Amino acid sequence: MKSNVWLWAPVAASPALAAVILFMPPPISDKLEFSDDAETLARGEYLVTAGGCVSCHRGVGNEEAFSGGLGLESDFGVFHVPNITPDAETGIGGWSAGEFARAMRHGRSPSGGFYFPSFPYRSYAGLTDEDVVAMGSWLMTLEPVRFEAPAHEAPWWLIRPAIAGWNLLAGFYQPPAEEFGDELVERGAYLARNLGHCGECHTPRNSLGIPVGNREFAGAELGGDTVEAIDAAALGEWTFDNFDLFLLIGLKPDGEFVGGDMNEVIEYNTSRLSDGDRDALAAFFTRHRRED
Repeated sequence: MKSNVWLWAPVAASPALAAVILFMPPPISDKLEFSDDAETLARGEYLVTAGGCVSCHRGVGNEEAFSGGLGLESDFGVFHVPNITPDAETGIGGWSAGEFARAMRHGRSPSGGFYFPSFPYRSYAGLTDEDVVAMGSWLMTLEPVRFEAPAHEAPWWLIRPAIAGWNLLAGFYQPPAEEFGDELVERGAYLARNLGHCGECHTPRNSLGIPVGNREFAGAELGGDTVEAIDAAALGEWTFDNFDLFLLIGLKPDGEFVGGDMNEVIEYNTSRLSDGDRDALAAFFTRHRRED
């Protein structure tokens, strides 16, 4: 009697194939290149500011640099932010534009390793090619700083390969795609959900640390601190002008100024946005979200 083992080959291969797909890093684009064009660099500097990068990546002992070292506290340990100056050994100086884009959008290192999701790559996944290249191009013009961030302080069981499964599960918690029909609101959504990654702090997470998409911006507990909700219910009677002024100087409608880590977000990020981008965020949160 002839064996039909070959009929089972696809079944046996499926787990192995799934594992390969899960761990295989996305390809590096060879179509993306850093630019020294003055307009691109100016845009990149603005986008890095709009993205709040300095809030986390500012250098320990040198807040004007992007040399990292800050410890981000979470329920899964303390994650130390890396150096993103163009130092070839301790920073991103040896990266290509394609490697930079893959790190930003997929959380994978130049060698293909996994970054922990304390780096908001799931939010950055929606960034355009033009914005990613502009940001990387400007960062490459900075003064290189030799600084190796401390090792992460995470439990022994939290290993980088486990992030492959986390990424797979996290894909099921994405907010639904929306069509806004309003360019200002659409720009605000891009800033809030992608470049500014507001949901990384303001959206609650499940027991695996995955943001819960159907509770977007509903507030969260982060590293022992309570992060306020900024969804439709929490904003209540906030007006467009209230929210715009809040982004500029941190003043709430009740006359109180914001406290805690949000102070730094206002100082380093939202107060430096263009008038148009502050308007866009205000439109997204006070017009669109209230209609949900």
